[in-house]
Amino acid sequence: MAITVESQKRPEGSKPRALRRAGLIPANLYGHKGTESISLTIEAKTVERLLKRASVNNTLIELNIADAPWRGKTLLRELQIHPAKGTPYHLSFFAVAGHGDTTVEVRFRFVGTAVGVKQEGGVLDTVITELQVTCAPENIPDVIEINVSNLQIGDSLSISDIPFPEGVTPLAESERLVVSVLPPQISAEDAGTETETEAAS
Repeated sequence: MAITVESQKRPEGSKPRALRRAGLIPANLYGHKGTESISLTIEAKTVERLLKRASVNNTLIELNIADAPWRGKTLLRELQIHPAKGTPYHLSFFAVAGHGDTTVEVRFRFVGTAVGVKQEGGVLDTVITELQVTCAPENIPDVIEINVSNLQIGDSLSISDIPFPEGVTPLAESERLVVSVLPPQISAEDAGTETETEAAS
């Protein structure tokens, strides 16, 4: 999922607070030319729309700096949120072209209903819901689906069991647990009833 974002170079000497009052969010671009960075501004409404579709270290973003001029594929590396207002107040982008494979965070989506849950009353325990992977920028998956339909109570899936797309390499040990089906959970009320029954017998 690629998203296009328009930005402008930040005027020299401008104050972040003044920019935010004017409806602009300060940002930086790194990685486009060695260690050099570019200070930017992006309209607050554009940032709001971006954050509804993009995630940090996951979504490929086509960043256009109209007055640089520069245009290229980037990742949103950092998002700073105002601690009191809960609104974004600074973004950092990283240009991915020419850097080879990149490290991103990818979410797991668990699909289907496990047999052990549907027929045996078990509980699906999702131990990991996202994972760091390396891949080429153009191969970044939006999400990795994991079918749990065939899992029975006591069954589990580890990293080595997950069908990662070609060119996507997980950054975790192959035996790391991802999801399992646990036995039915006995509530305190049920446990009390069971104890009373045992005592009566």
